[in-house]
Amino acid sequence: MDRYNPKEIEHKWQERWETSHTFACSHKSDKPKYYVLEMFPYPSGNLHMGHVRNYCIGDVLARAKRMQGFNVLHPIGWDAFGLPAENAAIKHNTHPGEWTYSNIANMRGQMKRLGYSYDWARELATCRPEYYRWEQLFFLKFLEKGLLYRKEAPQNWCPSCHTVLANEQVEDGRCWRCDSLVEQKDLTQWFLRITAYADELLKDLDLLDGHWPDRVLAMQRNWIGKSEGAEIVFKLEKPVAGQDSISVFTTRPDTVYGVSFVTMAPEHPLVQEIIKGLPDEEALQAFITKVRNMDRIERQSETLEKLGMATGAYVIHPLTGKKVPIWLGNFVIASYGTGAVMGVAAHDQRDFEFARKYNLPITQVISRDGSIEDTAGWECAMTEPGVMVNSCEFDGTPSTEGKKKVTAKLESMQMGRATTTFRLRDWNISRQRYWGAPIPVVYCEKCGVVPEKEENLPILLPLDVKTFPDGKSPLPATPSFVECSCPRCGGHARRETDTMDTFVESSWYFARYTSAREESAAFDREALSYWMPVDQYIGGVEHAILHLLYARFFTKALRDFGFTVPGLDEPFKSLLTQGMVLLDGSKMSKSKGNIVNPEEMIDKYGADTVRLFCLFAAPPERDFDWTDSGIEGASRFLQRIWRLFQDSQEIMLPIPAASSTAADAATPLAKDLRCREHATIKKAGEDMGTRCQFNTAISSIMELVNAMYLYRGKMGDSEGERRVFSSAMATVLTTLSPIAPHMCEELWAIMGQEGMVSTQNWPVCDEQALVRDTQTIALQVNGKLRGTVDLPTGADKPALEAAALEHPSVRKFTAGLTVQRVIVVPGKLVNIVAR
Repeated sequence: MDRYNPKEIEHKWQERWETSHTFACSHKSDKPKYYVLEMFPYPSGNLHMGHVRNYCIGDVLARAKRMQGFNVLHPIGWDAFGLPAENAAIKHNTHPGEWTYSNIANMRGQMKRLGYSYDWARELATCRPEYYRWEQLFFLKFLEKGLLYRKEAPQNWCPSCHTVLANEQVEDGRCWRCDSLVEQKDLTQWFLRITAYADELLKDLDLLDGHWPDRVLAMQRNWIGKSEGAEIVFKLEKPVAGQDSISVFTTRPDTVYGVSFVTMAPEHPLVQEIIKGLPDEEALQAFITKVRNMDRIERQSETLEKLGMATGAYVIHPLTGKKVPIWLGNFVIASYGTGAVMGVAAHDQRDFEFARKYNLPITQVISRDGSIEDTAGWECAMTEPGVMVNSCEFDGTPSTEGKKKVTAKLESMQMGRATTTFRLRDWNISRQRYWGAPIPVVYCEKCGVVPEKEENLPILLPLDVKTFPDGKSPLPATPSFVECSCPRCGGHARRETDTMDTFVESSWYFARYTSAREESAAFDREALSYWMPVDQYIGGVEHAILHLLYARFFTKALRDFGFTVPGLDEPFKSLLTQGMVLLDGSKMSKSKGNIVNPEEMIDKYGADTVRLFCLFAAPPERDFDWTDSGIEGASRFLQRIWRLFQDSQEIMLPIPAASSTAADAATPLAKDLRCREHATIKKAGEDMGTRCQFNTAISSIMELVNAMYLYRGKMGDSEGERRVFSSAMATVLTTLSPIAPHMCEELWAIMGQEGMVSTQNWPVCDEQALVRDTQTIALQVNGKLRGTVDLPTGADKPALEAAALEHPSVRKFTAGLTVQRVIVVPGKLVNIVAR
């Protein structure tokens, strides 16, 4: 071919990679391992440009590491269960299974068109029984060990989707999928006790410092939210339902004497008893309903407008004996701490705003210098440490010391205790939808809740059902699934019809890849021990909290229950969160119509051009704007390499990259090209394989190609000069192959090289080749550049100064002036100061 035509070569090389199992790997290897993984996709039907960029980043890293001598695991699979697939199938009047498998087939074909170097023999789909059977086994073991339990709790409920929604699936009080208003509904659900690992999840973030983005680590720490303080008991003025007190958690027990109100979450289990029969009971019920239907994430926001209502009931202050009014507030969450907080308006900004709004007392109990101020003039709370005032025997005590002393006094009175709480809540894994992994328990009238026997796994999700148009699960109305025998007594029982949250599937898939075809256990322990943890994990920052937190939790729990290996404490050694692909400055969206179809781009420009542009447009962690000029520029660069190769075939030799010698580079131009070749080997290797800065790696290859064009136009016909050029061409093809693999394979073969370029070793940089005989020195007069001069490398200061003063440009700009000073920076510049 005279002209680069990707359609004629790309499919050919994709078939060769597949038939020769080029990217297959085994844990039985003497090479150092490298496990690179992109977050696996939900099979929506078509790749979008965000997918393409994500997988290109991982693929370049996998290919580069393979060439650099690593045994690379680079797998792919499908996050195939869940609400999106079910809703889409219902919309298209088809079965979720049929919809999902059809989409997987389509997306698999799109991925192969892009030339990704996956070990396809490890491909998995989470909706297949051979995958979720192990998930059901984990469920049984977690239940046995007390890490799983059932309880009734208020949940985000979408009335249109007929299912519980996780907090992150509620956006501005509406369902993320259908935009319906979300309600709060009390449901009995299955919960994973992730809080049992709160301390370890927080502590082990220190292991990830320097390897995960600081932003992600901060988000994880905030989500876990460790708080140390005291739990304080306030007696109810009038006991209710057998309860005579409520407890509050505070990080500031030193401010307890400033309590002027106690605020309870409207969902607190005692609230209904407290307000029963009170004059404002009807209005309080309306307030409770209003708050319960608010977005729980929004209720925890610092910008939330604080709303409250006095109940008319009181508690008794544990130290002063005074009556303190009980309020209900929208900013208190029943599941955080004790579901009640003490209001200290003078020393907490949220309480200050609440007190100002509802005209509640603001009592100063901490002072900077021991003096007492009139809080009526305060514009904000005083939250910094100080000394205690208006605090009885604790007056004058430094507030940090006062925390311990007040807590000790409360403990001696049995009215409080030192404690630690976490913002992290246990994980609700129940979903009231069909397309998910069945929960392996039954309900027996005689035995109650009974776990299935391990030998009965997997509990198969029935595929011979028809989904309902409104999204309601068909499982409760499917007798062949629901009706069963009790595993314990053999009597009649009903199977659980909730399915598992799809976050469960994505919390361990990375470990299953290490032995994806193992049938006797979830993991081959030898393979798991070799491959895990993942060396480089790649995905969007939108998964910074829940997916990564749940994956970390599962890794620790599976370790403790013997499914994995001791010492496997974290799943992902390093994390890269790639930026978005934008169009005209906005996130691409089907609903907005501002999308770029990857297949159309591949049809027009070829897969290598799409890959090159996605990697060159910006560093991987930053957003970039898709532009026609950008993709066309990438295409021109590949055409330029193709043209240089075609125009030079008669002089090229089939020699390896970096194989020319110093003796071959007999001319200054040849020495310069060889120097640039080895500089590219070094920079591209580090940028691709270590720093993940693919744009700068590409820039270095572009510079080498430019130097080759210059050299080609001036080179002679000696054997040495041909070797220098041929070696540089082999280096271009080798170093560019992780980014544009199809074209590089084709030219490598035409060049007469042995094997595939994908299986070559990364060229070795000769440090001596980087040492130039001469270096360019900048010449300045009074700080302004007036010329350059090439001088021998290592020239000393006197030689540099003499050469500068004799240079025609310097003499021109110093004519009639007196040279007062000469500043020499060896290897860089000479600045002549003249007046």
